[in-house]
Amino acid sequence: MKLAFSTNAFKQVSLEESLQEIAACGYAGAEIMADVPHAYPPHMGVRRRKAVRVLLADLRLAVTNLNAFTLFAQGDTWHPSWIEPSAGARARRIEHTIAAVELARDLGAPGISLEPGGPLPDGMDPDEAMRLYREGLEQVLPTAEACGVDLLIEPEPALLIERPDQFEQFVLTLPHERIGLNLDIGHFYCVGVDPAEAIRRLAEHIRHVHLEDIAASREHRHLVPGRGAIDFPSVFAALHDVGYAGWVTVELYPYEAQARDVAEEAFAYLEPWF
Repeated sequence: MKLAFSTNAFKQVSLEESLQEIAACGYAGAEIMADVPHAYPPHMGVRRRKAVRVLLADLRLAVTNLNAFTLFAQGDTWHPSWIEPSAGARARRIEHTIAAVELARDLGAPGISLEPGGPLPDGMDPDEAMRLYREGLEQVLPTAEACGVDLLIEPEPALLIERPDQFEQFVLTLPHERIGLNLDIGHFYCVGVDPAEAIRRLAEHIRHVHLEDIAASREHRHLVPGRGAIDFPSVFAALHDVGYAGWVTVELYPYEAQARDVAEEAFAYLEPWF
């Protein structure tokens, strides 16, 4: 396994500065936020994409994943989602995701993490929402295939897909080699699922891992690893048992005012496992 840090904790500085900070903390990789203020695809022209690749090489920093979950450039954390009642809003999410896939290819990211549908709109049947999500992903898959980039669904509390069984049921309806799982340790803990059990259950689908701590209350608020209640020894034992050898990215977006400090604290706490 290899340890990385997400740029979405460094929203007070530019993408380039965030990458420099992450490398300085000792991380081997960085997840890049495909949104403002970092790498919103329309803001990433050819020259800037090339310059970022050069910077990454100079820093000896790998791109672990492109985070295409949020869309603050057009809405907020969840909107426009894949399951909006408005076809135009859904189209904007699809267009953004296609652009993120192309950016991932250009920056050397193996995959992009995706919102798991979105918040269920009032009055919408869950089966209809699943249909809309599947149809949206089907429109992105040709670009993902052409670019060699994986589409990684990230279950999250209170969204369309939040539990292992829901993820399993959905991928049965859309079996494709480019569809995988971004397994967020804290998200499963929040919905009452043992993260270690989720790892073992979903091992064949895991392409990337998000890591943060969560309080014993299971409130969905990302904490610095070691400050909450997650049993990290059992998590890492499970990852070892299933033979996971990919990236584990620390995601601490609530700490943008203390990003460098928490990045260093997380690295010191987690380094023994790597």
